[in-house]
Amino acid sequence: MIFDVQTTSDPRDIVHRTVQALVEGQVVGVPTETVYGLAASALCEKAVERLWELKGCGDDNPLAISVRSGDAALDFMPGLSSLGRRLSQRCWPGPLTLVVPHDGLRSAASNLPKGVQRRILGAEGCLGVRVVDHRILAHIQRYLSAPLILTSACSTGSPLPTSATVVAKEFGTELPLLLDDGPTRYGGASTVVRIVGNRWELLREGVIEQAAMNQFAKPVIVLVCTGNTCRSPMAQTLLREHVRRRYGDDDAVRVMSAGVAAGSGSPASPQAVEVMDERGLDLGDHCSRPLDDAVMNVADLVLTMTRGHRAAILAAWPEMHNRVFTLRRDGGDVSDPVGMSVEVYRACANQIEEELAQWMQVLEEEIYPESPHKNSSPTDASQDPSNNEGKPE
Repeated sequence: MIFDVQTTSDPRDIVHRTVQALVEGQVVGVPTETVYGLAASALCEKAVERLWELKGCGDDNPLAISVRSGDAALDFMPGLSSLGRRLSQRCWPGPLTLVVPHDGLRSAASNLPKGVQRRILGAEGCLGVRVVDHRILAHIQRYLSAPLILTSACSTGSPLPTSATVVAKEFGTELPLLLDDGPTRYGGASTVVRIVGNRWELLREGVIEQAAMNQFAKPVIVLVCTGNTCRSPMAQTLLREHVRRRYGDDDAVRVMSAGVAAGSGSPASPQAVEVMDERGLDLGDHCSRPLDDAVMNVADLVLTMTRGHRAAILAAWPEMHNRVFTLRRDGGDVSDPVGMSVEVYRACANQIEEELAQWMQVLEEEIYPESPHKNSSPTDASQDPSNNEGKPE
């Protein structure tokens, strides 16, 4: 039975029928933002086995779990590293599959039926997790008490199923339900990244290209003052220089600055430009920017010049309490040199420099990856839980 979810004004009946079929242990065809998939309830061992048979998976090709949100995903990936959390926050919901080592003691996957665990854990003990960005699948997962087991609705060597027509042609007689939402949004496979600690490996380049993944994986540090023309621009420039000296690449970490009361487009103060120039650093192209959601949504660490700045930020973004700190490790303030002489600016820059030097060890341990990222193909495709045999597309 094929349900057209494009033309219906109220999809609730279709969603309820799909949920009922899943709870009853059936395999259904569903749209995602990448390709169409075959889905089964993670609580139903027979349904997962049936999905496995329909897909034609080999014994070493694990399936993936699809959960309704990034928070729900953490139940299956306890102890996820700062890098893993960064990628999940920036890419989910969306076309990214994260493959992580399975923690048998703490992961919610350990509570699934043994037969299901056998089908979702790879030979290397890894687990693949997705948070799909599709309205219908989101509605379906809202009513389920367990995640879905999800894989692309195609057999080995078949074209990617980017429309329900392709799925119906290959699996129509085998599926009780197929939801048709027209061509998929991206028309390609999900990108698959394996995370081990703070190292990442691109197992499959999909909708999110490698260049974009390089950017998503970078830590983002934001320096904040009031007007973003004196202290925070100097701090931004000095931190970039610290990063360049430490890692040989000032682009290894994305360093930004902003002001809690800043306008847009103002240059750095002449004194700040002069002091940075004395150090061989260029601040001439700086343009001020206000601190807003666009900045806070990507920030891994926010360092403020004063306690007042931190309080103002946490009043607006209380959920960021564990990522916003004063630049001074003792909780004190870096005084504003605005309107003062170059000597005052120089002293301010020296103070900022000393505090940043102390922060570098924290950045090394908590934010910057343990080693540069690794982008390569898996050496053994049969053990790669990202391939088309066993990953949600």
